Amino acid sequence: MAQLQSKLKKGDEVIVISGKDKGKSGKITAVLTSSNRVLVEGVKLVKKHLSARKAMAAQKEPGVFTVETSVPVSNVMLKDPKTGKPTRIGYRVEDNGAKVRFAKKSGTVLDTLSKAEKSSDKPAKAPKAKATKSKSK
Repeated sequence: MAQLQSKLKKGDEVIVISGKDKGKSGKITAVLTSSNRVLVEGVKLVKKHLSARKAMAAQKEPGVFTVETSVPVSNVMLKDPKTGKPTRIGYRVEDNGAKVRFAKKSGTVLDTLSKAEKSSDKPAKAPKAKATKSKSK
């Protein structure tokens, strides 16, 4: 299975666009790049049973727990910060040279990926003089 780069990051607010939990939204708690899936708060909840024997080995309480399972990246879209509707994500380089991530619908900048390089502010380094060995006889 090919590994794809996800434009979504941990902490992004997303909306589920297909599946059993369609319409629900939540924050991404983890991005699983190897399987192209994400964990979203309060989405795709399942019940896990922990037996007394396994609980004793793991030093936990036995019983039934509700846990979140992963959702395919293709089933979620970023929630637009301005409108609250699903939007795609784009990248662009600003005038100052900084690369930013932005919401395509509203054009809102989400975060800065790389700072602008200040090549004109740095003084040019002088080349180091090479040391030569003198041969003595």
